[in-house]
Amino acid sequence: MHTSGKGSAVTLDRAQFSRRGFLGLGVAAGVITLTACGSGSGSSDEPLVMTVWGGETDRATYQKRINLLVKKYPDLKVKLQLIPSDSYPQKVQTMIAGGKGPDIMQVAENVNVYSSKNQLRPLDDLVKSAGVDLAERFGGIGSLYSYQDKVYAIPDRSGAMIVYYNKTLFEKKGIKAPTAEWTWDDALDAFKELTSKGKTWGYGGAGWWPQWWSFAYQNGGAIIDANGKPAVDSDEVVEALQWAGDLVFKHGVVPTKAQYADMGTDVGGDQAFAAGTVAVNATGFWAIAGLTDTKFEWDIAPMWRGEKQAVSSFGSGLAISRTAKNPDKAFKAIDFLTSPTAQQQIIATGEDVPANLEVQKSEAFLKPAWMKSTVDMGVFGESSSFLFKAPFIPEWNEMQAAIDTELADFWLGKEKSAKKALTALQKSLESIVKPAG
Repeated sequence: MHTSGKGSAVTLDRAQFSRRGFLGLGVAAGVITLTACGSGSGSSDEPLVMTVWGGETDRATYQKRINLLVKKYPDLKVKLQLIPSDSYPQKVQTMIAGGKGPDIMQVAENVNVYSSKNQLRPLDDLVKSAGVDLAERFGGIGSLYSYQDKVYAIPDRSGAMIVYYNKTLFEKKGIKAPTAEWTWDDALDAFKELTSKGKTWGYGGAGWWPQWWSFAYQNGGAIIDANGKPAVDSDEVVEALQWAGDLVFKHGVVPTKAQYADMGTDVGGDQAFAAGTVAVNATGFWAIAGLTDTKFEWDIAPMWRGEKQAVSSFGSGLAISRTAKNPDKAFKAIDFLTSPTAQQQIIATGEDVPANLEVQKSEAFLKPAWMKSTVDMGVFGESSSFLFKAPFIPEWNEMQAAIDTELADFWLGKEKSAKKALTALQKSLESIVKPAG
């Protein structure tokens, strides 16, 4: 799914982005360690250890940011460890259990799998003493990695789920470009117009949790309610999932899994959109890398709305492990790494969307040097106010497994009723999720 484009400086050389969540950002061959040393620190000082996952572009980008950090603060030394994504959680938890956890560690939607085991340090006191305004720096996702009123990570990379659309096909059909003010009905009408049986489909589908969750939150629903209890069997969530399923099995504007298999593309739309077989796709920043050689014009737009605007956020944060020897220095590093100066490197290399809103709205982001097409990158900044806070609960992994199991037949069309599927899922989640408090 992520390939570097011919003639493009952007190289998103990750392995296929996992449909299980953010941790599928790429696989490195092994742990790669790089060190940036500050000349002003004593040789006896141990460097801060920073663990991340990813591929070559991730390694290079993090290192560039660390080099800028050390240039500004010569008293800091940082050792970067790149760990394969599939072994990352086990590796860092083993390090922490042995009393040698990373000082700075990349986390994502499973942040509270760590925090619930007392493996992360709450950052509230450090945030306060440093005078960092998370809402000002990151907007609505400033508290994304908070749990039970404690902050466990600072946003680092974050881009909203956005809409990719086939501009050539839209213009041919006389359909106006999608906007944030599109309703579900507007979207469905466009999908129907854009669907040509057996040739093109209007939409790539919503079977991945960030996609159908967005509809659920747009409809006033929630996966986990304010009291920490599962709420997937609510009328609002049922209506949203039914709408998403009907796009496939009632309206025929989304390919079925069998039709995707016949195309030889991924289920979910990234490759199918690049091939021109789906006209609209809702996904993340990473899909840009696969669109450098398309035979049609394309652009991006904000996600449409339901009763309100709500959309998933992709990304990761930076946390401090409970065993970090110098949390003050670690936070000093995180503070700089999430500042505009360091965050510009994230877009300069085409790695991802920086979480820092100032950078998202800068010329460096809006018109990156490697971008060969005319793309409305301002969509990411516009979408930042629509982001909903997903429930990053300690039982995240078990919750996702239950969702995959209980909705499998629904996404295959064997179970047509969202109500029945979600009633079963509700029962399953109630046996897994322990209410907060």
